Amino acid sequence: MRPIDERAIRASFINASRKEVSSVSLPQGFTEIDFDRIDYLGWSDAKFPRRAYVVTEVDDTLVGVLLQRAEQRVLMRAQCSWCEDVTLRNDVQLYSARKAGAAGRKGDTIGTLVCAEFGCSHNVRRLPPLAYEGFDRETARELRILRLQENVAGFLRAVAG
Repeated sequence: MRPIDERAIRASFINASRKEVSSVSLPQGFTEIDFDRIDYLGWSDAKFPRRAYVVTEVDDTLVGVLLQRAEQRVLMRAQCSWCEDVTLRNDVQLYSARKAGAAGRKGDTIGTLVCAEFGCSHNVRRLPPLAYEGFDRETARELRILRLQENVAGFLRAVAG
């Protein structure tokens, strides 16, 4: 992901009102983020506990989405829809997003299960276990990174309508 600043983040939201955008608090440690090591920027809002945000590039355009966190984390073993990690015991959280435009104004939403702390970029960069003799772990990791990028972009496209 290319480095971004606060102004670009605030301008990227497609499903938030101006008031909601003005109240966005940036993630802790924002200035230290290594954008080369993440595929999207995702964080929970410290001021509004049920609110979270995701920002990434979709078709060479920076797109941000405001998410609403379900009241409790998924307690059963579930798989993140974005990184599709099945080996870690991460908490998975149900997030919903109001759709952009007229559909969102009517109340239409879309939901997804995501790693509760938005750790997907870290998850896909771990070398996968050796599946069989001759298994190319580096290629498998690269494919997981690409699949994560596609899954996040697909969700943001669905929010955009």
